[in-house]
Amino acid sequence: MSTIAVTPLSTADAEILIAAAHRAAQAAGVPVSITVLDAGGHLLAFRRDDQAVLISGESSTRKAFTALQLNAPTADLVDLVKPDGPFHSLPTALDRPLLFIAGGIPVHRDGRLIGAIGVGGGAPAQDHSFASAALKELA
Repeated sequence: MSTIAVTPLSTADAEILIAAAHRAAQAAGVPVSITVLDAGGHLLAFRRDDQAVLISGESSTRKAFTALQLNAPTADLVDLVKPDGPFHSLPTALDRPLLFIAGGIPVHRDGRLIGAIGVGGGAPAQDHSFASAALKELA
């Protein structure tokens, strides 16, 4: 059995993600908070724009954590936790800071999960687009 080493998400990578998401949000005129977590769920980088609503810091972090834990964009999970969804009890069943609102996206390298980015402060679709723009810069 062979093991392929994958370079973990670095602080430099996190700074690229933060800067790219910030540029996308700034171009749209939306003040945001941006969180980048490593594969273990540890904070690598965080930024909150001066005019971003205070709760956006917490929401960006929870979106990143949710995307990391479930290895899926939070935008893809919203319907699964609605009252008639198959995972409707997940948000309250675990004692974890999960948030099922678009804006969190896992980060992969060579097909392996290495971290996640979360953006909060705009409309959910905007936050998702800012996080997606950041991932394109990392590639």
